[in-house]
Amino acid sequence: MTGPAPECAALAERLREVRARTGLSLVALSERTPYSKSSWERYLNGKKPAPWDAVRALCAVAGEPTERLLALWELADAQWSGRAGSTPPAPAPPPPAPVPGAPGRARRPRLVTAGKGVAAVAAALVVVALCVWGPGTGRPSTHVAATPLNPRPGCHGSTCDGKDPDLMSCGLPGRAEALGPAHHSATGAGMEIRYSPACAAAWGRIWHAKVGDTIEVTAPGARPRHVVISSTADADRYSFTPMIGNAARTGLKLCFTAANGAGRECVHS
Repeated sequence: MTGPAPECAALAERLREVRARTGLSLVALSERTPYSKSSWERYLNGKKPAPWDAVRALCAVAGEPTERLLALWELADAQWSGRAGSTPPAPAPPPPAPVPGAPGRARRPRLVTAGKGVAAVAAALVVVALCVWGPGTGRPSTHVAATPLNPRPGCHGSTCDGKDPDLMSCGLPGRAEALGPAHHSATGAGMEIRYSPACAAAWGRIWHAKVGDTIEVTAPGARPRHVVISSTADADRYSFTPMIGNAARTGLKLCFTAANGAGRECVHS
């Protein structure tokens, strides 16, 4: 047995991250939103599709911009509903050349048309099966084939240099990993080096920061990249440095500088 489709799992993971930043229990979360504790348990574990209003309510409690979750929710919702497997009708083919000796009559490409129809139906069955859940199991009852996580990465290797990992879809759950354990600074900020095999790029991530805190990621022969926490809104969520493209997994260094000048702390990959 396998888990939900990648899009569904990615949304559930991101919702868990947002909920963790609120510091609220499921009971407290249910008291501050129109959704019950049991509903949140199912949404956060991917057992049930989360409605957009629930996602928006969670973002409001966490102070998280909804824009960061909208695209991911739309992808997951398309999988849950089966819309991801639907295929718009193909445009009518241009009239084929007349058959010699039979003016005004043309052959219809029956085999080609039938092939396209079968492929579309098969694709729909694959996508729907990925998000069909067995009763009471919390897991899919059928698995046909794994589909790649969409959207596709917006860059790869050197073309990622200096770009935002979120905007390039390099930091989606399932596409990025931490190189080593998270480091917690003396001031309470957390930080880690992130790497995306899909984008062949690395960056730094910080959370629980204070306004004025800075992290900087470096790699041999590459331009350092940094981010400064400039507002309380940034301090309350994950912030990322721009990416270093074509980065190796080793030789990376991420350094934290506190806003109060308490000192510089560094971790290595």
